[in-house]
Amino acid sequence: MLTAVVLTGCGDGGYEPSGPFRPLPEGAPPEVGPPSSSAPVPGDPALPGSGEEGGDPNVVASGLSVPTGLVLLPDGSAIVGERDTGRLVHVFPDRSPARELMTVPGIDTAGDGGLLGLALSPTYLEDGLLYAYVSTATDNRVVRFPLGGTPNPVLTGIPRGERHNGGGLLFGTDGTLFVGTGDAGDPTLGRDLGSLGGKVLQIDVFGRSVGPSPVFSRGHRDVTALCRSPVPDEAGQGTLYATDDATEGADEVDRVVRGTDYGTVAPLIEVPAEESGLGGCAAAGGGIFLGALDGERVHAFALDGAGAVVGDPEEFLGGQYGRLRTVVIDAEGALWITTSNRDGVGTPIEDDDRVLRILPPSAAGASPL
Repeated sequence: MLTAVVLTGCGDGGYEPSGPFRPLPEGAPPEVGPPSSSAPVPGDPALPGSGEEGGDPNVVASGLSVPTGLVLLPDGSAIVGERDTGRLVHVFPDRSPARELMTVPGIDTAGDGGLLGLALSPTYLEDGLLYAYVSTATDNRVVRFPLGGTPNPVLTGIPRGERHNGGGLLFGTDGTLFVGTGDAGDPTLGRDLGSLGGKVLQIDVFGRSVGPSPVFSRGHRDVTALCRSPVPDEAGQGTLYATDDATEGADEVDRVVRGTDYGTVAPLIEVPAEESGLGGCAAAGGGIFLGALDGERVHAFALDGAGAVVGDPEEFLGGQYGRLRTVVIDAEGALWITTSNRDGVGTPIEDDDRVLRILPPSAAGASPL
């Protein structure tokens, strides 16, 4: 059960946005797909909290339940999605009280399913749309919706299992959407070009294939996160990276190239099992940052101009906040990081789960975005 947290702000005036934020519209109750008979029905969830005045300056929000998806808004604030409740929460960098925005219903949380990823429309200021990767009782799917509105399916039929459900979402510089999926516990799906499982997919905003097939790369196990560096790839876009989470053995990070079978290609990075559980990645010009659940730390790898790893990896926040999942980098070079201590595996403290915002003490983050 969630722990209630007193809503306290930092300062009299509260958060002052640096840019526009679309107000919450009124709308019909949202639906994403068939309801699940196995999905738990949450009781009254605790209100999200702010970073308390005088408390840990790295904590911008607390009292959340397994915050998984996180997107940054044009005004410098963020929207965070909770895996188990489907709740979307507005979080602020100055540690002002978090605000509940809406709940995406119809989510099936069996196994490692739930609300697994968020992405902001590339034309958000015009259309106000969010994209989410969610599990239902029958599949994993991508939906889109305005805040307070009805989610509509964009891509359905992604294989659903007790584990390896994927969830990575990222818009490319050309406005197409990359979707990271899992093999649903069946490794053969990752190699099967006829399946959407175990892939990185590329679709347009309506869910249509980019090219003859939506399959951009295959042979993955569980693509939990996608991130992009400003370093151009062969197509002239920022270099694309995918975390590939394994149930056993080392986790991997792949430098994703169209048409590649990553069941046969050596990964860019391997993270040993005891340090892994990769759930998030963020890339800057000079490096890549990985959130580790089992490792309870952030890994930082420096990259050269070709997107290859150079030097020895660094780590920070080791053991300080428990299981770390989503990692997103903002325009100031700060990392937004979510904890995942209420996921049934971690050992939560009273304020968990939390959203952190911290400047990385690493040369990997020195290059501008």
